[in-house]
Amino acid sequence: MSQEEGTRPDRELLVRAVSAALFACDEPVDARELGQAFGDVPLEEIQEALDRLELALEQSEIGLRLEAVAGGYRLATRPDVGSWVRRFMRERNRARLSPAALETLAVVAYRQPVTAPEIQAIRGKDPAASLKTLLDKRLLRLLGRKKVVGNPLLYGTSKEFLIHFGLNSLEDLPAIEEFDAFVEGLAEAAEDAAVPEETPTEAGAEAAAEILEDEHEPVEDSVARGDA
Repeated sequence: MSQEEGTRPDRELLVRAVSAALFACDEPVDARELGQAFGDVPLEEIQEALDRLELALEQSEIGLRLEAVAGGYRLATRPDVGSWVRRFMRERNRARLSPAALETLAVVAYRQPVTAPEIQAIRGKDPAASLKTLLDKRLLRLLGRKKVVGNPLLYGTSKEFLIHFGLNSLEDLPAIEEFDAFVEGLAEAAEDAAVPEETPTEAGAEAAAEILEDEHEPVEDSVARGDA
C-alpha cells in the first residue's frame, strides 16, 4: 500500500524506500538527502535504515552490498562476483557494436592518438559513422588536435573502453603481431548484432598491422591538447 506524498514511510517501508532510491541513482547519495526527500525523516532513522539494509544484503544471496563512498551511499557489486559482472558487461557491449565499429575501435586502441584520416588510411573506409557511434557510447574520447594542416581531431580510448572490454590498462591489449586475430575476435563477438555499417576486411587488418609496426613521432610532439 502506497503512502500519500508528504508523509513519512514507516520503519519497514523506509528500508525498502532507501534501497530503491539507491538503486535508481548512479551516484552516491547523501543520507541527509534521503531524509529530506522522504518527509524530513531524522538522520538517525535514515542511518538505521541504511544499517538494516547493509545487514540484509550481507545475509542474502544476491550479489550486491551497501558501500559508503564519497560522503554518500550506493549499491555496489560484491567483490566475489566482480569478474563475472565485467565479463557480462564486456560481452554485452561487444554485441551492441557493429563489426565496422569494433574494427575502428581496435585501430584507435593500438594507434592512439589517431586522426580520422589516419584511420581511413588503415582501414580503407570512411570511419566517420563508426567514430560517432564510439563517441556516443563513450568508448572513445577526444584528445585534442594534431599539429598538421587542417588540425584534425585526435581520438583515443576512454576509461569506459577498459571497463567494457575487461582490461586493467592498455598494456593488457594483445601484441601488435596479434592485431589481425584481435580484430577478427571483436568482429566475431558482433555477429549477432544489428545489420553492420560495413564488413571488416582482411586487407584493412593487414594494413593496420604494417602501419602499427612503423615508428611514429612522440605523442607530445604531435598533439595540441584541448579541453575536450
